[in-house]
Amino acid sequence: MLVAAAVCPCPPLLVPEVAAGAAPELDGARDACVDALGVLAAARPDLLVVVGPADEPGHALFPEGSPGTFRGFGVDLDVRLGRPDPAGADLPSLPPSLPPSLAVAAWLLRRVNWADAPVEALAVDQRLAPERCLGIGRETGTREGRVALLVMGDGSACRTLKAPGYLDERAAPFDAEAARALREADLAALNALDADLAHELQASGRAPWQVLAGAAEGAQGAGGSGLGGALLYDDAPYGVGYLVAAWS
Repeated sequence: MLVAAAVCPCPPLLVPEVAAGAAPELDGARDACVDALGVLAAARPDLLVVVGPADEPGHALFPEGSPGTFRGFGVDLDVRLGRPDPAGADLPSLPPSLPPSLAVAAWLLRRVNWADAPVEALAVDQRLAPERCLGIGRETGTREGRVALLVMGDGSACRTLKAPGYLDERAAPFDAEAARALREADLAALNALDADLAHELQASGRAPWQVLAGAAEGAQGAGGSGLGGALLYDDAPYGVGYLVAAWS
């Protein structure tokens, strides 16, 4: 059963070595991510599942110890998911490299020295239909033991003229509704996020957030999710909506 969740943005710029001189601009987001991971640790999960967006169709699983890299962003920095050499892990000789969103998650977990539970990761196609996302989440949320989620994904990339997707007047309302839903742990509102609009606004978090909504259904109490939400960060420093939330 899902016992806690953390929602974090996934830009490689979150890694100071990638951001270089602009690194201080995201210090607030980094600190909020650390706080959200603290909520996960406090929940004492038996398993941490990291969910992040990818460009590949469908979805893919990554075991603990899977490698990631930021060399494609001009930085000589490599990471591994969870513990570098998990005891008893049966890894292939050449495990696939983590997509960027999951590499950022691996970096965050290393930043907090995560050792509170085994880790595995799930990459989901940013265009994956909401029904598929919810189904994947339900499967995750009904696994045995205490499950926590680290959900990576950004809001719209169209908040300003200099944003990656240029200015779109629909971006701010989309991000505001996503922020409200994450703050209130509103599963119905997350389910209702429009996949086509999210794609047009380049909001990579839509699919992972809907996986979270599916996973949280098993924790429902009377009147909604049995988990309470808190919004720890909400800003768009580069014209991209970055949200950090914690559910417990």
